[in-house]
Amino acid sequence: MNKEKLKQQKKQRRKMRVRSKIRGTSEVPRLSVFRSHRGMYLQVIDDEKANTLASVSSKELEGKEGELENFAKNNRKVNLAYNMGMLLAKKILEKNIKQVVFDRSSYKYHGRVKAVADGVRKQGVKI
Repeated sequence: MNKEKLKQQKKQRRKMRVRSKIRGTSEVPRLSVFRSHRGMYLQVIDDEKANTLASVSSKELEGKEGELENFAKNNRKVNLAYNMGMLLAKKILEKNIKQVVFDRSSYKYHGRVKAVADGVRKQGVKI
């Protein structure tokens, strides 16, 4: 079997294992994380209505690196992820959402994914 195909199948299995245990509602929506080579995308989703309540991409914060809060020493992507989490938390607090379910997808809970969760928690949103 092709190595790339096997790798994608394993990633899909990990993602489905995580998603089988969590579900977003209107009171406690799901915070979904997607990483790519070019950027990172966060969404807060109500699965009952299939509706995106708020979203943030790394492109929104790209030019503002001088204004961003430092989280990890000498790691630009982790700092960007932390600040994306803080920005998303501000957006969902405006909509009176105080708690979310964290969907890490097929990614390990470290690095950029952990920084997003820490940024969201710092603003007072419960995960």
